[in-house]
Amino acid sequence: MRTIVLLTVSNVFMTFAWYGHLKFRNAPLYKVVLISWLIAFLEYCFQVPANRMGYGTFTAAQLKTIQEVITLAVFCVFSVFYLNEQLRWNHLLGFALIICASALIFGKWN
Repeated sequence: MRTIVLLTVSNVFMTFAWYGHLKFRNAPLYKVVLISWLIAFLEYCFQVPANRMGYGTFTAAQLKTIQEVITLAVFCVFSVFYLNEQLRWNHLLGFALIICASALIFGKWN
């Protein structure tokens, strides 16, 4: 469970680092890059321990899949509440298909 929590916190920082600046389109690019880099540093402070703790319980492919599913969930909330964008049916269907595909990673196929 610690891995999931750390990956979630990591993804919140990552989402703000990658997309938070979109609300500030008039800010100079160098400032946006610097601030994004500082936020991304915080993301790594959670991401690296999450992967280190989770590896062994999960495979590397499973850790990446968990991270991607969390990223989609965090991004949906972020885009609606921070960027005030609407999620459309095709976005939700596409995200759902990615989540379904992740079931292949966790399936027991041996």
